[in-house]
Amino acid sequence: MSWRTVVISQNAKLDYQIGYLVVRGADTKKIHLDEIGILIVESTSVSLTAYLLSELTKRKIKVVFCDEKRNPSSELVPYYGSHDTSAKIKKQMEWSEHTKEEVWTAIVTEKISKQAELLKRHKKPEAELLYGYIKEIQFGDKSNREGHAAKVYFNALFGKGFTRSEENSINAALNYGYSLILSSVAREIVANGYITQIGIFHDNMFNQFNLASDVMEPFRPLVDEMVVDYDFEIFETEEKHMMLELLQKELLISGKREYFLNAIKIYVRSVLDAINEKDISLIKVYKDEL
Repeated sequence: MSWRTVVISQNAKLDYQIGYLVVRGADTKKIHLDEIGILIVESTSVSLTAYLLSELTKRKIKVVFCDEKRNPSSELVPYYGSHDTSAKIKKQMEWSEHTKEEVWTAIVTEKISKQAELLKRHKKPEAELLYGYIKEIQFGDKSNREGHAAKVYFNALFGKGFTRSEENSINAALNYGYSLILSSVAREIVANGYITQIGIFHDNMFNQFNLASDVMEPFRPLVDEMVVDYDFEIFETEEKHMMLELLQKELLISGKREYFLNAIKIYVRSVLDAINEKDISLIKVYKDEL
């Protein structure tokens, strides 16, 4: 089972050798590809061989490339994630609006529930308001309880004057953490044979990850809590490495303890099954209390 998150943060050459990722820098290190779930190329002074990229793609290892500021900027995505990708995409294009709205309602409900649980753990009285919003959610969230909950939630966590549009260490940390979740979810969507551009709620022509943006929502509070707990005054290289602890986190899902990446795999597959089978009871959600 792949479980490692490998971060290349220094000048190095990466190549492939008999099942191993070989990192040639000041020292030479080898890591078996079967152990790697995500490879993050954090430095722009890293070179990779085409052979390695091909093997990483075959093994469905998520590869994330960062820019000169060490922020995720792109990723390696295979053309086909499954042997029956063409059939899966055809099915995706035929998903009914009713089913998509039903699944989106379930996702929004779970997201707000997770937000309320976080506020409750941090003894924020606004938790009760969010629990009230859950009862008010309409089919397809027509009344936008998600948006109302988000405003209350972020103000409770980071102060009344906080907005998600500001440039500060809190938003930098949130954006970085969310990008890790988005990347992980997108990887599983492609691995299951679907495309990330066609969502169930998000429908932005400039967003290449509409479906991943939909599906990832209940996992956002995991990032939010890390940012609250670390209380970053700055957000630079060391702080980004601290946020990578998210990928090693264990969650309870389907009655078992799973590493974050495997929990994402189980959850994403269950959401896709729920859409195809038109049965939201198939969605498997995680618990953050082991």
